[in-house]
Amino acid sequence: MSTSTPTASRSHYGSIAIIGALFFIFGFVTWLNGPLITFAKLAFNVSESAAFLIPFAFYISYFVLALPSSVILKFTGMKKGMALGLFLMAIGAAVFGQYTTERVYGGAITGIFVIGAGLAILQTASNPYISILGPIEGAAQRIAVMGICNKVAGILAPLVIGTLVMHGMGDLSAQVANADAATKEQLLNEFAARIHDPYMVMAGLLALLAVGIVFSPLPEIRAEDVNADGDTGATRKTSLFQFPHVWLGALCIFVYVGVEVMAGDAIGTYGQGFGLPVDATKFFTSFTLFGMLLGYVVGLIAIPRFVSQERYLTFSAVLGALLAIGAFLTKGYVSVGFVAALGFAHAMMWPAIFPLAIQGLGRFTEYGSALLIMGIAGGAVIPQLFVHLKQAYDFQLVFVVLMVPCYLYILYFALRGHKAGQRHDVVNGATASQHG
Repeated sequence: MSTSTPTASRSHYGSIAIIGALFFIFGFVTWLNGPLITFAKLAFNVSESAAFLIPFAFYISYFVLALPSSVILKFTGMKKGMALGLFLMAIGAAVFGQYTTERVYGGAITGIFVIGAGLAILQTASNPYISILGPIEGAAQRIAVMGICNKVAGILAPLVIGTLVMHGMGDLSAQVANADAATKEQLLNEFAARIHDPYMVMAGLLALLAVGIVFSPLPEIRAEDVNADGDTGATRKTSLFQFPHVWLGALCIFVYVGVEVMAGDAIGTYGQGFGLPVDATKFFTSFTLFGMLLGYVVGLIAIPRFVSQERYLTFSAVLGALLAIGAFLTKGYVSVGFVAALGFAHAMMWPAIFPLAIQGLGRFTEYGSALLIMGIAGGAVIPQLFVHLKQAYDFQLVFVVLMVPCYLYILYFALRGHKAGQRHDVVNGATASQHG
């Protein structure tokens, strides 16, 4: 599969910097979900399973909006599509900030869903955009750079919300537990109101950035340009169902995002299972994201100079399974350390899975990419299974039973699944994305 764009021969450093800023936003907004689970339990006085509706609403929006996004982008083009996604995110941030301040949980969840919907459009546009923005042989490096932007933001997000909004939660929880009904409501109202200003500022910045994207020097590239050349085998096929590897890839994205969210967003809840203090667990997501950042740096150096994407994906899947087992066999901060180390194993999974899954799709690439984006819904389903099953079984046992089969499937896709239905080798075009 090859790509051809009229701008491929020119320098795109300015455009890459703009897209890098978008990937920074992806990371910041996406990795706020982990701390928000802990925040919601206290601010809305809801159960743990209800608090996990935050990542559920966020990630299920990808499933709902991915295919409509591909249709929208056919009319808007990628550049205006990115602006539209940012504007939707701005609306969602304002809705979340307002309803959280009023402690209306249904409204807050709606805001999270709208943020995710905006991100679905933004991701469906930016994923192929970054890989066709310059020469295809340099796409792998651009993938890693985007990943670093994403994960730096992910590290910062829990620290920022922890400092501005969630400070003193341990003491506040004790006060709420011992307060009478009226005082309890006053304390929780004051705590929930802390979210208002940060999210309103975020909404304003997202709206400004949306306008900035419209008037930016980003070249307009439409999805049909992705595979203008080298459509060979794909031209003889009439349906996406004739490409089994893309469906296997969508399932691989599903399980990958599920384990990534478990290691990132659910790590605080995992740590609380050992009785660790909430003022410590609220920062655990940053540890996972630091592991992912380190993984991107290693991937940037190693792929493809020393190892192929397929081989590195194999290594990552095996490492993930071993670390999950290590978390099961240990306790306390050591076990949490194993979970955080999963970030390193996860770092280069998406950049390997995505291009392998769309390999050889030709004119079906746009719809295949949307199908893969739908797989992000794994981040909604697998954590929900965790939070419900751990009410009846040991949380460490539930964690390992959910995680290890996911890594085994990723291993299968790395070894065999990505070749399913392909009769000949196709030049592989790389595609970048950070779901989160």
